[in-house]
Amino acid sequence: MPATPFDSAILSGLFPTDETARLFSDTAEIRAMMLVEGALAQAQAAQGVIPDTAAAAIHRASLECQIDPAALAEETAQNGVSTPALVAAFRDAMQAPEHAQYLHWGATSQDIQDSALMLRLRQALALQEARLKAVLGALADLVERDGDAVLAARTYGQHATPTTFGAVVASWGWPLIAALDALPGLRQRALCVSLAGAADNASALGPDPAALRADMAHRLGLADPGHGWHSDRTPILEIAHWLTRTALAAGKMGEDLTLATQSGIGELSLGGSGASSTMPQKQNPVGAVAMVALARHVQGLNGTLQGAAIHRQQRDGAAWFTEWLTLPQLVLGAAAALTHARTLTRGLAADPEAMSATLEATGGLILAEALSFALAERMPRPEAQARAKALCREARAAHRPLAEIARAAYPDLPATLFDPARQTGTAPAEAQAFLSAARDRAG
Repeated sequence: MPATPFDSAILSGLFPTDETARLFSDTAEIRAMMLVEGALAQAQAAQGVIPDTAAAAIHRASLECQIDPAALAEETAQNGVSTPALVAAFRDAMQAPEHAQYLHWGATSQDIQDSALMLRLRQALALQEARLKAVLGALADLVERDGDAVLAARTYGQHATPTTFGAVVASWGWPLIAALDALPGLRQRALCVSLAGAADNASALGPDPAALRADMAHRLGLADPGHGWHSDRTPILEIAHWLTRTALAAGKMGEDLTLATQSGIGELSLGGSGASSTMPQKQNPVGAVAMVALARHVQGLNGTLQGAAIHRQQRDGAAWFTEWLTLPQLVLGAAAALTHARTLTRGLAADPEAMSATLEATGGLILAEALSFALAERMPRPEAQARAKALCREARAAHRPLAEIARAAYPDLPATLFDPARQTGTAPAEAQAFLSAARDRAG
């Protein structure tokens, strides 16, 4: 297998990331770093730190010059960071040494690379937001079409009480709504510029480093954190945590879809499924299990990233390198998980007949809780629970419906007690609340 499936000619279709993968190419990183250098030069010229003519030349070159990533490899391996090689190549490409000497004035490598990363993460968040809205729109369609279908809720893999398919869909969708609602605040806090100089104290950034940082942030469309954050990785951690939340929500959905489509249940059908190499009858829930695998992968990467957040002193090479090894994979994993979720929810369909068959197959035992509370109206609750359990044992032993056994013992029990559709509690209301919220967010 390849080192990473996301750029594999064989596996990339199984772990699709849409446009997100392009944000983590060498070319995308170089272009983002050049844009940061151009914005820095403009902000410095506005403060009189470097000449206006030099800033104009640097900014123009940041948009026009092309730099070969391979040309940076040898020097990057020696320096442990790509910025020095980029700055040297950038200066050569400008072919104007009188202006190029002011490139990267007073900044440090991490300022440029962290700011450039934020430009790419901003785009990654926008793409994930679009996927979230698409999934919510598809889930809302499911609630409208099949939300009233009654099925057996399951806890610990066992039949619990009746619920509705709409409530199940809502349980998938609420975490996505929460993530979507959290996104504006995340952008405001975490998508921030970095400009603090060699030792995080802006010692070579001119007479007013704070104003310079704010101007540079404005030009890049990023937030001004108000301080340096070379060793404070909170912005990275917050973005990674948010992406992990979206992947975990997709993973939960994938687990439920895998179980609901398994042989012997078949309460849901997926729009497309995978074939076996040897068993012609198989239709494997490939997309669903991919969502689960991706969620686990993202969760593990996030744990590694959290551990790497402990930076020694003013900057820590090992911790920073760990970010490079984990963060891109985390972003791509979350993107792929929601890409699968978007595809599956568009083709997902409920099978109300299969759901009803499951309810009937329980012989009414799924209504035992409702029976115990009905009995509690005429006897103490502990006694009612014990009596309901005894009636369930009798129904199992006699292979007769619980309703028949219970009404033989208590003829005045209402027939509606044994109608699963009348025992779904707040499920219909929760489904409708989710439908309204999802429509509102999906647009």
